[in-house]
Amino acid sequence: MTLIEDPETRRSTSAAERAQAIGPVLAANAARHDRDGTFVTEAYDALRDAGLLRAAVPVELGGDGATIRELVALQRELAHHCGATALASSMHQHVTCFTAWRYRRGMPGAEATLRRVADEQIVLASTGGGDFTHPAGEAVAVEGGYRVSGRKRFVSQSAVGAVMSTMFPFQDPVRGTRVLNMAVPLNAEGVSVADNWDVLGMRGTASDDVELTDVFVPQERVLADRPYGVVDPPLQVIASIAFSIISGAYLGVAEAAYQEAVSVSARRATDPTVQRTIGLMRQRLQVATWALEGAVTTIGDDPAPSYDGFLAVMAAKAEVARAGVSVCDLAMQVAGGGAFFTGSVIERCYRDIRAAAFHPLTPEATLLAEGRDALGVAPE
Repeated sequence: MTLIEDPETRRSTSAAERAQAIGPVLAANAARHDRDGTFVTEAYDALRDAGLLRAAVPVELGGDGATIRELVALQRELAHHCGATALASSMHQHVTCFTAWRYRRGMPGAEATLRRVADEQIVLASTGGGDFTHPAGEAVAVEGGYRVSGRKRFVSQSAVGAVMSTMFPFQDPVRGTRVLNMAVPLNAEGVSVADNWDVLGMRGTASDDVELTDVFVPQERVLADRPYGVVDPPLQVIASIAFSIISGAYLGVAEAAYQEAVSVSARRATDPTVQRTIGLMRQRLQVATWALEGAVTTIGDDPAPSYDGFLAVMAAKAEVARAGVSVCDLAMQVAGGGAFFTGSVIERCYRDIRAAAFHPLTPEATLLAEGRDALGVAPE
């Protein structure tokens, strides 16, 4: 595969189109990595060759300046070929996208990180899904920064990540418990990857636990100091960006199952039962697409802190999760016994889509948050 180094050439082709072009590489290796529980290495080589790891970096820093909407489309397309690649790389894309948001506001450290992503195509990892408002571990103030310890779960791309965006609770003697967002190199002293990712679906994401033991984080790598247990304005922005992009990956998984079901059902196209099932799958995907597109429109290309925007993205994510599970279940039914065999596209999608329910807020927690907000009850 030819490395696309010229920025103008890259930008003349959309990120989603480049994802489609490398799709055969992803698809050729997806079943093996799923079976073995190994990281999707070839897919990441292809992402680098296509310049897609720098997609969210602003143009003036050497990237493509992709918008949230374009990143959603990118991850959705990748998932048509390999769900694990789409979900894992969505973690890199959302951290990069939020770093670009910070860069536009002149926040410290953002430009340097983005230049590394553009020039070296380093991979940015995240522990936000496992932490969110109540992060695990502990931060202790020391001269020049903090010492942090704790075990972080669901660190996708841990096999290749360079820097981990994470958070730790800190007991401030005046303000009480705070949450410190930090950037920690994965090769820092005291950081170890557990190699324990052995799960039902999304097996190629290398979402291992990461253990941090007395890791020194200098003050300049502390990116935010937030209240504990609250979806405060910075977290509203982070979550709105992250879960729009992540939802695109899951929507793509469901679409892959649907397309496979349509293909294998073609020989029974005149069967009314098949027609109805395919129609139901198509309808649910359309509604989920509208939900996600509506949420992305609500938050815009450069989101401002907004609890309403946060809830819009959570509602869309919940819709994608519910519709995705339904569509993959129906695909299994309409495709018949062949879809039940390990290694089939539908069987893999059937397992991969289950992970959608574990990202915060869960679909049930989203309903509670929506209800509290409508009734004027303070969010928890």
